[in-house]
Amino acid sequence: MTQESMQLDTASRVRADFSRVRESVAAAAKAAGRDAAEITLIAVSKTRAAEYIEPVLGAGHLDFGENRVQEAQAKWPRLTERFPAARLHLIGPLQSNKARDAVALADAIHSLDRDKLARALSAEMARGGRRPECFIQVNTGEEAQKSGVMPGEADSLIDACRETYALPLVGLMCLPPQGEEPAPHFALLHKIAERHGLAKLSMGMTADYQTAIAFGATHIRVGSAIFGARGV
Repeated sequence: MTQESMQLDTASRVRADFSRVRESVAAAAKAAGRDAAEITLIAVSKTRAAEYIEPVLGAGHLDFGENRVQEAQAKWPRLTERFPAARLHLIGPLQSNKARDAVALADAIHSLDRDKLARALSAEMARGGRRPECFIQVNTGEEAQKSGVMPGEADSLIDACRETYALPLVGLMCLPPQGEEPAPHFALLHKIAERHGLAKLSMGMTADYQTAIAFGATHIRVGSAIFGARGV
């Protein structure tokens, strides 16, 4: 098989898988009594080369997720030249010293989790004029090795982001512990968001996005169901 035919095969498979995910999202929304238009599907393109991403962009999809600022910087300027309406979501842990690059590059930052990062993002937004949407990541499983503010500290961080740093805070994000039932974590995130009048919930990935939709997710982050297992 030639390289060109391999690329065509990859593009065809990605388009088919993307179509199936969209159909599944619509079905999950209908089952939950929701409008699928309320749900933003973020195609998680981390570690993926342009040959995987371009078929989804070509299908008219706009929202993509990357974990690392450096990887996004290497890939997305060229892609957005061709697809200027594309929106980039940073969904991985973010170092404070990458705040300037993140603000310059992203349309949404889903991993705000501490005061130091909030302060850095606020300063960069004031300096550069760009104001990407911000989601606070809540460590609903209270896992020591995972990013995210602890649930008991979320209220104070939310207040600081709004009152002290005047950030464009729109919602919350979580990543339930592997191997645990995700529903209680989604319910907890929804409860915290509701308490603060935050309308957006970034929760649910390939394995559990249907459950997340049932619990009110407005943003779901799906990678392998669209692009295949990493390395494929």
